[in-house]
Amino acid sequence: MGQTIVFLLAGGEGARLYPLTKDRSKPAVPFGGMWRLADFTLSNCLHSGLNRIYVLTQYKSESLTRHLYQTWQFFRPALGESLNVLPPQLRETRDFYRGTADAVYQNMFTIQREGARDVVIVSGDHVYAMDYRPFIAYHHENDADLTIATFPVPRAEADDGEHEAPVWPGATRAPEPERCRRHRRPSARLWPTPSLSPLSTVPGSLGIARRRCRGRER
Repeated sequence: MGQTIVFLLAGGEGARLYPLTKDRSKPAVPFGGMWRLADFTLSNCLHSGLNRIYVLTQYKSESLTRHLYQTWQFFRPALGESLNVLPPQLRETRDFYRGTADAVYQNMFTIQREGARDVVIVSGDHVYAMDYRPFIAYHHENDADLTIATFPVPRAEADDGEHEAPVWPGATRAPEPERCRRHRRPSARLWPTPSLSPLSTVPGSLGIARRRCRGRER
């Protein structure tokens, strides 16, 4: 894991959770007392041996930043461990983060400085437990450029025909088993692929991706 860094995306506005997000970003929403939504993903990272983490913040970040520095103080820089908050640096463009891909692109300087071979991109507002090690091993075994973790969800939840956006935050089209050619947060209907999953389900993104680094690619 020494050549792997983590980009934890924590800039979500969380408009649908208002008023919980009135004064904080979605990943900073409290859960179970003293914890925040972002703590689930941070815990997954540490239990998976990933301890070089960059938290990409943007929207009302003060609450989350304070929580990270007060709660996650046990990283040991002398051993190569780190937890850093990374707001938009405006190095590549003069815009703030315009989505997941743009957030990664705008931080190519950090990726290159760290000498990272791989970047694990995770969402900071999901409640789940996952060991990322089998996912990372699968990525390397298949010599993939990009691997996306998905989970079968009912088609009605991916697009119920009434919401402006799907209930599930992302979906994939996979014309061949285990091969994804397009991934997006769709506004139109996405029909499931029979060869990949039952007709009643569609592969929904877990917000977890692993990307192999090859210079300054976009």
